[in-house]
Amino acid sequence: MRILDEYGLPDLTMRRLAAALEVQPSALYWHFPNKQSLLAELADRIVAEMHAVSTEGDWAARVRTEAFALRAAMLAHRDGAELVTSTFALGLGSQAAQDSLAAAITAGGFDDESVQRATTVLLHFVLGHVEHEQQRQQYRALGVHGDQIDDQRQEGASDAEFAFGVDLLVGGLESRRIRG
Repeated sequence: MRILDEYGLPDLTMRRLAAALEVQPSALYWHFPNKQSLLAELADRIVAEMHAVSTEGDWAARVRTEAFALRAAMLAHRDGAELVTSTFALGLGSQAAQDSLAAAITAGGFDDESVQRATTVLLHFVLGHVEHEQQRQQYRALGVHGDQIDDQRQEGASDAEFAFGVDLLVGGLESRRIRG
Protein backbone atom coordinates (compact mmCIF):
# COMPACT_ATOMS: atom_id res chain seq x y z
CA MET A 1 0.00 0.00 0.00
CA ARG A 2 2.91 2.32 0.78
CA ILE A 3 4.30 1.88 -2.73
CA LEU A 4 0.88 2.59 -4.25
CA ASP A 5 0.50 5.75 -2.18
CA GLU A 6 4.01 6.98 -2.89
CA TYR A 7 4.47 6.09 -6.56
CA GLY A 8 0.98 5.44 -7.93
CA LEU A 9 -0.55 2.49 -9.73
CA PRO A 10 1.55 2.67 -12.92
CA ASP A 11 4.76 2.38 -10.89
CA LEU A 12 3.55 -0.38 -8.60
CA THR A 13 5.55 -3.15 -10.21
CA MET A 14 6.46 -6.58 -8.94
CA ARG A 15 10.14 -5.55 -9.19
CA ARG A 16 9.62 -2.44 -7.08
CA LEU A 17 7.65 -4.40 -4.51
CA ALA A 18 10.27 -7.15 -4.39
CA ALA A 19 13.04 -4.57 -3.95
CA ALA A 20 11.13 -2.90 -1.10
CA LEU A 21 10.71 -6.28 0.59
CA GLU A 22 14.32 -7.23 -0.20
CA VAL A 23 13.32 -10.43 -2.00
CA GLN A 24 13.55 -11.68 -5.56
CA PRO A 25 10.51 -10.87 -7.74
CA SER A 26 9.91 -14.59 -8.23
CA ALA A 27 9.34 -14.93 -4.46
CA LEU A 28 6.21 -12.78 -4.75
CA TYR A 29 4.61 -15.38 -6.99
CA TRP A 30 4.64 -17.80 -4.08
CA HIS A 31 2.02 -15.57 -2.44
CA PHE A 32 0.24 -14.19 -5.51
CA PRO A 33 -0.14 -16.13 -8.77
CA ASN A 34 -0.03 -12.90 -10.81
CA LYS A 35 0.03 -9.13 -10.47
CA GLN A 36 -3.75 -8.85 -10.85
CA SER A 37 -4.34 -10.97 -7.76
CA LEU A 38 -1.90 -8.74 -5.83
CA LEU A 39 -3.80 -5.67 -7.03
CA ALA A 40 -7.10 -7.30 -6.06
CA GLU A 41 -5.75 -7.77 -2.53
CA LEU A 42 -4.82 -4.09 -2.38
CA ALA A 43 -8.27 -3.12 -3.67
CA ASP A 44 -9.88 -5.29 -1.01
CA ARG A 45 -7.79 -3.56 1.65
CA ILE A 46 -8.90 -0.16 0.39
CA VAL A 47 -12.56 -1.17 0.41
CA ALA A 48 -12.12 -2.68 3.88
CA GLU A 49 -11.29 0.80 5.13
CA MET A 50 -14.95 1.76 4.71
CA HIS A 51 -16.22 2.55 8.17
CA ALA A 52 -19.06 0.34 9.37
CA VAL A 53 -22.44 1.95 8.90
CA SER A 54 -25.23 1.47 11.40
CA THR A 55 -28.07 -0.72 10.21
CA GLU A 56 -30.48 1.50 12.12
CA GLY A 57 -32.45 4.35 10.61
CA ASP A 58 -33.57 5.48 7.22
CA TRP A 59 -32.48 3.37 4.23
CA ALA A 60 -31.73 6.45 2.13
CA ALA A 61 -29.38 7.85 4.78
CA ARG A 62 -27.64 4.46 4.93
CA VAL A 63 -27.16 4.46 1.15
CA ARG A 64 -25.67 7.95 1.27
CA THR A 65 -23.39 7.02 4.16
CA GLU A 66 -22.17 3.86 2.41
CA ALA A 67 -21.45 5.79 -0.80
CA PHE A 68 -19.50 8.45 1.09
CA ALA A 69 -17.59 5.78 3.06
CA LEU A 70 -16.49 4.06 -0.16
CA ARG A 71 -15.48 7.40 -1.64
CA ALA A 72 -13.42 8.30 1.42
CA ALA A 73 -11.65 4.92 1.43
CA MET A 74 -10.63 5.30 -2.21
CA LEU A 75 -9.61 8.95 -1.86
CA ALA A 76 -7.31 7.98 1.01
CA HIS A 77 -5.00 6.21 -1.46
CA ARG A 78 -3.30 7.46 -4.58
CA ASP A 79 -5.02 5.89 -7.59
CA GLY A 80 -7.42 4.14 -5.18
CA ALA A 81 -10.42 4.50 -7.47
CA GLU A 82 -8.52 3.30 -10.53
CA LEU A 83 -7.31 0.25 -8.64
CA VAL A 84 -10.75 -0.63 -7.23
CA THR A 85 -12.40 0.02 -10.60
CA SER A 86 -10.02 -2.22 -12.54
CA THR A 87 -10.34 -4.98 -9.97
CA PHE A 88 -14.13 -4.72 -10.09
CA ALA A 89 -14.11 -4.75 -13.91
CA LEU A 90 -12.07 -7.95 -13.92
CA GLY A 91 -14.38 -9.62 -11.41
CA LEU A 92 -11.54 -10.02 -8.92
CA GLY A 93 -11.48 -9.34 -5.21
CA SER A 94 -14.23 -9.30 -2.69
CA GLN A 95 -17.77 -8.07 -3.12
CA ALA A 96 -17.64 -6.02 0.10
CA ALA A 97 -18.44 -2.67 -1.52
CA GLN A 98 -21.35 -4.10 -3.50
CA ASP A 99 -22.63 -5.98 -0.46
CA SER A 100 -22.59 -2.85 1.72
CA LEU A 101 -24.43 -0.79 -0.87
CA ALA A 102 -26.90 -3.60 -1.59
CA ALA A 103 -27.70 -4.06 2.11
CA ALA A 104 -28.48 -0.36 2.46
CA ILE A 105 -30.70 -0.37 -0.65
CA THR A 106 -32.44 -3.60 0.43
CA ALA A 107 -33.45 -1.84 3.66
CA GLY A 108 -35.68 0.34 1.46
CA GLY A 109 -37.89 -2.65 0.69
CA PHE A 110 -36.93 -3.00 -3.00
CA ASP A 111 -37.21 -6.25 -4.93
CA ASP A 112 -34.04 -8.22 -5.68
CA GLU A 113 -33.74 -7.08 -9.29
CA SER A 114 -34.08 -3.41 -8.33
CA VAL A 115 -31.50 -3.84 -5.56
CA GLN A 116 -29.03 -5.44 -7.97
CA ARG A 117 -29.50 -2.77 -10.64
CA ALA A 118 -29.44 0.13 -8.20
CA THR A 119 -26.32 -1.24 -6.54
CA THR A 120 -24.55 -1.50 -9.88
CA VAL A 121 -25.54 2.01 -10.95
CA LEU A 122 -24.57 3.55 -7.62
CA LEU A 123 -21.26 1.68 -7.56
CA HIS A 124 -20.48 2.85 -11.10
CA PHE A 125 -21.26 6.43 -10.12
CA VAL A 126 -19.03 6.30 -7.02
CA LEU A 127 -16.13 4.66 -8.87
CA GLY A 128 -16.34 7.04 -11.82
CA HIS A 129 -16.70 10.16 -9.74
CA VAL A 130 -13.78 9.33 -7.48
CA GLU A 131 -11.57 8.31 -10.39
CA HIS A 132 -12.32 11.69 -11.99
CA GLU A 133 -11.54 13.48 -8.71
CA GLN A 134 -8.22 11.70 -8.39
CA GLN A 135 -7.26 12.48 -11.98
CA ARG A 136 -7.92 16.17 -11.39
CA GLN A 137 -5.79 16.04 -8.22
CA GLN A 138 -2.94 14.43 -10.12
CA TYR A 139 -3.09 16.95 -12.95
CA ARG A 140 -3.07 19.84 -10.46
CA ALA A 141 -0.06 18.29 -8.69
CA LEU A 142 1.75 18.10 -12.04
CA GLY A 143 0.93 21.74 -12.78
CA VAL A 144 -1.33 20.92 -15.72
CA HIS A 145 -3.81 23.70 -16.40
CA GLY A 146 -6.63 23.94 -18.87
CA ASP A 147 -10.33 24.34 -19.32
CA GLN A 148 -10.96 20.93 -17.80
CA ILE A 149 -8.99 21.70 -14.64
CA ASP A 150 -10.27 24.75 -12.81
CA ASP A 151 -7.83 25.65 -10.04
CA GLN A 152 -10.28 28.23 -8.78
CA ARG A 153 -12.81 25.57 -7.77
CA GLN A 154 -13.68 25.61 -4.14
CA GLU A 155 -12.36 22.70 -2.09
CA GLY A 156 -15.88 21.54 -1.22
CA ALA A 157 -17.19 21.62 -4.78
CA SER A 158 -16.35 18.00 -5.41
CA ASP A 159 -18.07 16.99 -2.16
CA ALA A 160 -21.18 18.89 -3.23
CA GLU A 161 -21.15 17.35 -6.71
CA PHE A 162 -20.77 13.89 -5.23
CA ALA A 163 -23.59 14.46 -2.74
CA PHE A 164 -25.82 15.78 -5.53
CA GLY A 165 -25.20 12.65 -7.64
CA VAL A 166 -25.88 10.27 -4.77
CA ASP A 167 -29.01 12.22 -3.81
CA LEU A 168 -30.19 12.10 -7.42
CA LEU A 169 -29.84 8.31 -7.50
CA VAL A 170 -31.44 7.85 -4.07
CA GLY A 171 -34.27 10.20 -5.05
CA GLY A 172 -34.85 8.18 -8.21
CA LEU A 173 -35.05 5.00 -6.16
CA GLU A 174 -37.47 6.62 -3.75
CA SER A 175 -39.63 7.75 -6.65
CA ARG A 176 -39.75 4.20 -8.04
CA ARG A 177 -40.66 2.86 -4.61
CA ILE A 178 -43.53 5.31 -4.24
CA ARG A 179 -44.87 4.53 -7.75
CA GLY A 180 -44.35 0.79 -7.39
